[in-house]
This record gives sequence, C-alpha cells and structure tokens, in this order.
Amino acid sequence: MSSFRKALKSRQRNHHERSQPASRKHLGLLEKKKDYKLRADDYHKKQNTLAALRKKALEKNPDEFYFNMINSQLQDGVHTAKRPKEEAEVTEEQKRIMKTQDIKYVEMKRVAEAKKIERMKGELHLLDADRKQKNKHTFFVDTKKEVKSFDLAKQLNTAPQLVDRVYNRPTLKTLETKTIQGAADPCSVKKLARQRDHQYRILSQRIDREKKMFVISQKIQTRKDLQDKAKKVKVKKETATSAAIYKFESKRKR
Repeated sequence: MSSFRKALKSRQRNHHERSQPASRKHLGLLEKKKDYKLRADDYHKKQNTLAALRKKALEKNPDEFYFNMINSQLQDGVHTAKRPKEEAEVTEEQKRIMKTQDIKYVEMKRVAEAKKIERMKGELHLLDADRKQKNKHTFFVDTKKEVKSFDLAKQLNTAPQLVDRVYNRPTLKTLETKTIQGAADPCSVKKLARQRDHQYRILSQRIDREKKMFVISQKIQTRKDLQDKAKKVKVKKETATSAAIYKFESKRKR
C-alpha cells in the first residue's frame, strides 16, 4: 500500500533544474545538459570531419591531377566552377523573356518577324548584299589569243561602265532604243544607295532578332519537356545560341 502511495502523481515532487547562482548571474543562463549535448555532438562531428580530411590528404597521391583544380575557384568560402562569359548558357535577355513571356507569345513574335523578313527579301532581292554568295559566269574560248584579247563588255553586249553591276545591266540596243527611267543624276543615285543600305541593315537586324526568338522558344519548350518524369539523358548542353538536347526513354504506346 505504501508503494502505491509513492506512485501517486499527487505525491510526486516536481524536478527543478539548478539555476545560475547569484554570484554568476553576469555569465548568463546556466547551461543545461541538453545544451551541452548539442554542443558536444557538434564538436565531435567537426573533429571527425577534420580527421577524415587529414587522413585523405595524407593518403593522396601527390602526382594526381584533376581538371577541377584549375576550373574552380573559391567564392564566399564555397568552391564554384569557372565558366567563361562567352559560353554563358542563358543570356540576361533570354532569362527575362523566358520568365515573363509564354512560348505561344514568343512563337507568334518569331513568325511575325519571319514574315517581315520574307517581305523585305522580296523587295530588296539581296542583289548587292555583302554576305551574298558571288555568282560565277564562265566563258569558253577556243584559243589562248582570244583569252588575252577577251572583252567582257563586248561579250555581254553592254557599256563598259555597267560591267560591274549584278543587276539593271541593259544591253547596248536597249540603251539606244529606250530612255532611262528613274534617277539618273549622281546625287539621286547616291541617295537611293544610302536608302538601300539602310534597308539591308534593318533586314540584318530582323534576321538576328528572329534567330534569338527561335532559340528562346526552343529553350522554353525544352524546360516544359523536362517536367516529364521519364528517364532522359543530356546529349548536348545548353548554350547562348542553342537549347539543350535530351534523349528520352522510348515508351510503348498502348
């Protein structure tokens, strides 16, 4: 019966942990056992890590070399891989567009640019563009003497001043029978040439913009495809001018 009374909760004493003595109040709260346990576990964990690293350094081959030794650097106490600026995977402009725009909007803008490019190409014909591949026209003669005395203007039946033109090169008969249409004075010709060069610059800018939009559209689509839980292997990494290429595991359709 006495043991039962001792077991009663009403007769049990509450356990009170020792508090900091008054003479040591300036040192703060008295550390309890649970606080000491946490501090001790953290200390031993660090000591074990240092011991493992020390053993690894002693057993390491001094002639061993890793490319990561020269391809990484320490930033804020963390080893990070070096990456040249010219090989950045995603430019700041691509990041901004991919975060704010949807793939349908990007594709719509790309198609609009492509239509404008085709229309400008139809108007300009790219006749005297710098990047256009030069045409080759071969003339055949019978003897070496004819090669030395070969006259291109006579062969093309046009004026010598028009031989270097790749377009609007009328024959002598056309020049004799018809009047010149359009600008004829040098000032007007130079003005038209400047306008044509300006149109070519605009066309070049539109082509570059269309390529950028195409790359952004591919990167957005790749990120959507990666949400699939199917197994995949990266074939080609992402660059600033192309999206990453993944090979997905084939699935049998039921």
